[in-house]
Amino acid sequence: MYSPTPADWNEANRAHWDERVPLHVAGDFYDLDAFRAGQDPLRDFELAEVGDVGNRSLLHLQCHIGLDTLSWARHGAARVVGLDFSEPAIDLARELARDLGLGPERAAFVAADVYDAAAAVPDPSYDIVYTGVGALCWLPDIGRWAETVASLVAPGGFLYLSEFHPLTDVLDDETGSRITHDYFARDAWVEESAGSYAAGAEFTHSRRVEWQHPVGEVVSALAAAGLRIEFLHEHDVSLFRRFGSFERRDGYFRFPECRPRIPLMYSIRARRD
Repeated sequence: MYSPTPADWNEANRAHWDERVPLHVAGDFYDLDAFRAGQDPLRDFELAEVGDVGNRSLLHLQCHIGLDTLSWARHGAARVVGLDFSEPAIDLARELARDLGLGPERAAFVAADVYDAAAAVPDPSYDIVYTGVGALCWLPDIGRWAETVASLVAPGGFLYLSEFHPLTDVLDDETGSRITHDYFARDAWVEESAGSYAAGAEFTHSRRVEWQHPVGEVVSALAAAGLRIEFLHEHDVSLFRRFGSFERRDGYFRFPECRPRIPLMYSIRARRD
């Protein structure tokens, strides 16, 4: 339900994500054994849109347990740094890096709030700042996020954002065909929810606080922070069964072929000239 932002929003979200870590480790969604064996969790459109990362530095904000971060190292990034506010997630990311034979000079992980990233990460700037799906909804202030991101992009480098499309948040959960929420809502969405997209177990810390960020708000914030938008792409695929009517095809979740398509994800590349 929509409500004014509670004073403990960050603490509630951190406790919720701390509790997710062991559940995600035990579940099949992330499949850590397959990852250690070489499975690549990065999406094909991300690899194409980011391009060659060879000999480049990459910072991954809100990295969770670091699978995407470490995958960029596997694709040739000279140095990757992952940041997340959950210490259990960062501990696991460091363990995975060791399992892959990647020392801290090649893959480093930092436990810190994303708004404090500029002071927390080891380097002043990075060739690529990357943020993956399901990150922005946990942040109340997109303008502050954009300013933080822009300060960390090296001259000539870029931000790459891959995110769930906010249109999906206003549709009914079962069919995804009816508008049930306000696309332009600015209040927090506070919810008690058991389980997560990757685990169905009951949670002790089940309360979570999220925010709706229309695509126009995100693009405008990045431009205002001094980054030049190179592209905004929309995608008709999702990574999980967001709606009950979804079918799994070609490794993604999609609406049935008989239905008109809508954007389910989007991606932005924004450069620092």
